[in-house]
Amino acid sequence: MARDTLSRSLHDVGLAAWFGGTLANAVSLNPAASEADGARSTGRVANSGWDRWTPVNAAAIGAHLAGSAGELIGNKSRLTAQRGVASMAVAKTALTAAALGVTGYSRLLGRKVAKETSVPAESGTEPAITTPEDTAKAQRQLSALQWAVPALTGALIVVSAFAGEQQRPSEVRKGILGRLRLS
Repeated sequence: MARDTLSRSLHDVGLAAWFGGTLANAVSLNPAASEADGARSTGRVANSGWDRWTPVNAAAIGAHLAGSAGELIGNKSRLTAQRGVASMAVAKTALTAAALGVTGYSRLLGRKVAKETSVPAESGTEPAITTPEDTAKAQRQLSALQWAVPALTGALIVVSAFAGEQQRPSEVRKGILGRLRLS
């Protein structure tokens, strides 16, 4: 079996940055923006932080997807030969698609919020009473979605750990024998 160090590294480092960055922004950047000098500065500070994170996040997601493709290619024989590997790959793909969808939609909402550079806000995801309604609606949606991305990418980390366990020689042997018994 060939080594897939580059694919695994891209997969893991990209996923770690995607997960960790979005979690850190939800935990710290969005609430910390409320400490800006006045409600009109709050949104500007949060938007500035998210605008700086966006290209790094895009690179992390790209690295993760490239690594995922490499891992899939490197493990294609196990997909059919070892019971449980295909269903794990389907679960990872579904979680990745969901995380990409939520990330993309969050970015669209973030752009809607960011286009009004000095809109009053309580925090990065909490509108002020005087926040225009369309911006306030986007902020309320972002308030929930800021936790969805780390939840989905965290689930991907767990499924990836499970996938790693499936590669133990004893698990490969058990999975191949299980597949043969079903044939």
